Amino acid sequence: MLIVLFAAVTFASHFLFPSVRWFLRRRMERVVSRLNERLERPIQPFKLAKRHDMIQRLIYDPKIAEAISHHAREEDVPEAVAFERARRYAREIVPSFSASLYFGFAIKFARWLSRKLYIVHLDDGDDAALRAIDSEATVVFVMNHRSNMDYMLVTYLVADRSALSYAVGEWARVWPLSRVIRAMGAFFIRRKSRNVLYRRVLARYVQLATKGGVTQAVFPEGGLSLDGTVGPSKLGFLSYILSDFDAKTDKDVVFVPVALNYDRVIEDRVLTEAARRGERKFRASVIVGIWFALRYTFRRIIRTAVRFGHAGVGFGAPLSLTEFQREHGRDLEAVGEALRARVRDVVPALPVSTLCYALEQLTGPVSRGDLSLAVAPLIAAHPHPSMADAATTVDEAMGTLLTRRIVTEGPQGVAVNPESRALLEYYARSVAHHFADAAYTVQSQQT
Repeated sequence: MLIVLFAAVTFASHFLFPSVRWFLRRRMERVVSRLNERLERPIQPFKLAKRHDMIQRLIYDPKIAEAISHHAREEDVPEAVAFERARRYAREIVPSFSASLYFGFAIKFARWLSRKLYIVHLDDGDDAALRAIDSEATVVFVMNHRSNMDYMLVTYLVADRSALSYAVGEWARVWPLSRVIRAMGAFFIRRKSRNVLYRRVLARYVQLATKGGVTQAVFPEGGLSLDGTVGPSKLGFLSYILSDFDAKTDKDVVFVPVALNYDRVIEDRVLTEAARRGERKFRASVIVGIWFALRYTFRRIIRTAVRFGHAGVGFGAPLSLTEFQREHGRDLEAVGEALRARVRDVVPALPVSTLCYALEQLTGPVSRGDLSLAVAPLIAAHPHPSMADAATTVDEAMGTLLTRRIVTEGPQGVAVNPESRALLEYYARSVAHHFADAAYTVQSQQT
């Protein structure tokens, strides 16, 4: 029986498994070939490389070999031990992209979920600029981070352009979620790690992926916005790209600013509570999240719940790294500030955020008519397809704010609920930078 068992294992490992892998590989290549015919930016060979081969290429890279030797000397450990640590980091970081899973499941699910939860608006104002990007350039989408829905929304909206590779944090390293996320092309990062060898391995992977033309999506803020604003960029990811970029010899890297906004951020109460405490620790449990999802799903089935309002996505003017370096040199902070400014410029002004800004400027209860007069100049200053006219915008946004008890409405008019003022300020800050010049008009309406 043992002889038969070993013979079966040998047959499977030498004949059956290679044949199955060859069959699946050929099938995947045909799928990718058909996808590349309709994608604006075809899937690059680097992204399709076998995970084992990519790990081997990474850990035997000359720069990683140098980092391993340095780590061995600094920590006074044998190089073999340092090498195994580097291999473990590489296995943790490197994704295992599946085109069938990404285009067959992920995009369809992202589209379904986005449309079920929100009325989605896409700003095509810079569509021509996006299509004009050199086909040989590596594209990196740089986004503000409002909600965990950002991943779904952007994946759905750029589905006809390319397959995105996200950098995801420790929250996603949970089996079996980690296997699915890795198969969708995402790579895991330890955001708070100060281990030099780990950072070197991560940096080299990002550099190889960038040189390989992989389309990436990053959140420079490093985490969800606690106050609603577009926060300053953490320059770690950008530094990995810039430190290995040579404008004279390397193909261009083009950063595409992407701004997202929502009438309702699902995690808003958790975020504002963390902001109040002054620490980035979220007091939310998996059980609470599952219960919220089940309760909302049941309410949608019995038709007592509606969508969370509007979700908007805006694309800013692309930033060519080659051109930027010609004018500003290798100034990392200048790149970060330029990208942050371009993201802020295209943050969509949606009904709820616009009304919250108007309410924050006014004092005391006001009628809906006065609110319409206050909102009108804001719409004129920064129009958006989600806002037809002032009266309709106020009525629509008021429905959301009243349901969530952010405001109250009585005989004297509309007033902010003191217990929910933090939420009102959270949404108002997301668009406050658009309305600096229109603020005096808001004040004058109440006068």
